[in-house]
Amino acid sequence: MGNALGCISTEGVREKTSKHELNLPPLLASFKGRAGLLSSLSSSENKKKKAVSFDGQLDEQALAAALLFNHHQRNNGNSLPFPRSQSVVHPSSGSKKHGLTRSSSSRPRSHSDSLLKRPDQLVNQDLETNRVVLVHGGGFGAWCWYKTIALLEEAGFKADAVDLTGSGIHYSDTNGIRNLAEYVKPLSDIFYKLGEGEKVILVGHDLGGACISYVMELFPSKIAKAVFIAATMLSSGQSALDIFSQQVYPLFYTTTGKVSQTGFSDLIRQPQTFIYANGKDNPPTAIVIDKALLRDSWFNQSSTKDVALASVSMRPIPFAPVVEKLFLSSNNYGSIQRFYIKTRGDCALHVPLQESMIKSNPPTQVFELKGSDHAPFFSKPQALHKILVEISQVPSKDI
Repeated sequence: MGNALGCISTEGVREKTSKHELNLPPLLASFKGRAGLLSSLSSSENKKKKAVSFDGQLDEQALAAALLFNHHQRNNGNSLPFPRSQSVVHPSSGSKKHGLTRSSSSRPRSHSDSLLKRPDQLVNQDLETNRVVLVHGGGFGAWCWYKTIALLEEAGFKADAVDLTGSGIHYSDTNGIRNLAEYVKPLSDIFYKLGEGEKVILVGHDLGGACISYVMELFPSKIAKAVFIAATMLSSGQSALDIFSQQVYPLFYTTTGKVSQTGFSDLIRQPQTFIYANGKDNPPTAIVIDKALLRDSWFNQSSTKDVALASVSMRPIPFAPVVEKLFLSSNNYGSIQRFYIKTRGDCALHVPLQESMIKSNPPTQVFELKGSDHAPFFSKPQALHKILVEISQVPSKDI
């Protein structure tokens, strides 16, 4: 989540419908509007120069949509609850390995295409589990894991990315989320449906760290390992806001070195950074991201096309789950092997803050991604994949 906050209209999402010759799924269909947005950014004098680059962006975004559409079909049937505008994507006539539909293009294959072509194969098949559940951070959705899903499935894993309540294509209004239990319900539902003896490797990013901690306390016997990627790894009694505030407070140090509570209160009350759906006399209901700050704060090492994908896909962050304190026991949460992945180039959740969480609540093992921004699933997908595979092969042990 970091400290990049901005303004947003509180108007609800309006349904958009249009008639086309082809009746495509809503998620795939949404990319016509996104293509128009990206196209409008090209200046006339650079039109020719940017044509090939723009085509590559559409390929990557269409691939992301196809991956997640097939993922939702496999897990939730054929319906997607969050309506989007429609457009046309042409499937290629080539191989449909893993059921992935690729957009058609005449451009030469770029280096980034290799990310989804030949990832490292799973060496050790004797694993406690090969199922990975990926939990996004604040403002993100299942869409952010599209490269990780492809790499893991190519390596023999079963990868599931969940849209938390009010995130991604989940239909709920973010402002109506009252607590962490409501926010993580789509994740909890996965665990309720697990069979006897089934386990997963649970992965959380950013605010997703608090979300997986909540689930770890509820379902310790169903989680083989927990992985925190630049995430809020809380100690018992902490909230995600307690963690994020450590990064915000230095802006309000007094001359005596003490934190100015008045200054922080003023920050919380800035209307351009919070939504007050229940009125200004009540606590905020959601936090919004200033999308103009995305590249510098969150995606400073990510490609332009991934930043574009995020800028049209991110949604407000519910406020209640951010301020809710978690109480974690050694018998439940503490019985699960935890792994932390530090992101060295992170401008949203700074390395000292990550190291502070590690020191306060030591995990089983710490990994480091050099040159990664706050979104390693975009900026360092191959390196992140290798670490996840390595973690899956760490022998289970009593803690």
